[in-house]
Amino acid sequence: MSEIASPIKPDLAAEPRSQPESAQAIPDIPSAAPNAARCGNCAEPLLGPHCYACGQPEKSLVRQFPELLGDFFGAVFGLDSRIARTFGPLLLNPGFLTNEYFAGRRVRYVSPVRLFVFLCLTAFFAAKLSSDWKTTFNFNESTTSQAMAESNLDQMEHSIATATSVEEVLRQRDLALAEIAEVARESSDVPGISGLMNGVEQIVRKHANQRIAQLDPTALQQLAEEGQIEIQPLQIDGAPSAVNAWFVRQSARLTLNISRIEKDPNLLKDALFGAIPSALFVMLPFFALSLGVLYVFKRRLYMEHLIVALHSHAFLSLALLLAVLLFDLRAWLSEPHTLPHALFNLALLALALWVPVYLLLMQKRVYRQGWPMTAMKFFVLGVVYIALLSSAAAIAGLASVASF
Repeated sequence: MSEIASPIKPDLAAEPRSQPESAQAIPDIPSAAPNAARCGNCAEPLLGPHCYACGQPEKSLVRQFPELLGDFFGAVFGLDSRIARTFGPLLLNPGFLTNEYFAGRRVRYVSPVRLFVFLCLTAFFAAKLSSDWKTTFNFNESTTSQAMAESNLDQMEHSIATATSVEEVLRQRDLALAEIAEVARESSDVPGISGLMNGVEQIVRKHANQRIAQLDPTALQQLAEEGQIEIQPLQIDGAPSAVNAWFVRQSARLTLNISRIEKDPNLLKDALFGAIPSALFVMLPFFALSLGVLYVFKRRLYMEHLIVALHSHAFLSLALLLAVLLFDLRAWLSEPHTLPHALFNLALLALALWVPVYLLLMQKRVYRQGWPMTAMKFFVLGVVYIALLSSAAAIAGLASVASF
């Protein structure tokens, strides 16, 4: 019989089996040295700034204060070596940071959110500290404020709100109205006092009606039919009824605070500078939404417009901070009608002119449309945004002033 050839088996020992590429690509995990530092929580060797086993950081709060301060600013605001690469383009190169962010080069610059938050808070804090309205604006205490100070709206409202019956509400209301009428009569020669007292009177009547409705809802309409109360809501043309009531109430409180503002105008300054950052934070999404509407055919995501808004507001905050510094340096280092004073004025004028030019160039470089279309959209966006921001700042400032 012919010998049957058996297949030759491969020598597994001589020729090792090849591993898949994915297995070969896994890098070796570095092992800890014998004398490496260990985690204070779980005693595992530390291979980096955090423990790989429990996550506890290597550094604790028991360190030098300057190091802790640097870590705080780095964690909250992202202020490290990236700040030098961020502030220059933010001030002098419109649209550069935004285009870099969209291109994926983000880690080398301060993030848009941290940049805006830090500059906004810093700018308005510096503006609040650097200006003294008590010496800038000299208000003379007027007879109007003296007359308004005699009426205590809070006390009137409290006496009405704590009344336990409809008859008690009516009695407290009549006492308050008599006090208001007495103040108006004694100050009848003061211009505008009649209108101011009328506004306070309407607020007292409104609170009395609200308290009666809480105590006995059926009595409100009955008293109105008998002519003992008037149901006539305060109105401001074009505003909802809830906004009408709030706005008039805050206006009356503001009127009652006139005497305090005249004695210390810095109260008004602090209220306004404290309200504007809040208004800017509120207006950010509306600004981004406006950009989305104007550039709807560019098919960009809303978050892209929000990045543009953050960089735009960060630049505005930086410009305000520089303006405050220039004003202070002009007051400290120069005298009026001198060459240094004129140079500071020229720098402030250049900064004021650079702001609209910067924003226009930024809009052109980011969205890359022709100049006629960009200029038209820039004008529309500017008018709408200034109107909305002014309204938001006015309402926030009114609320702040009325609350102190």
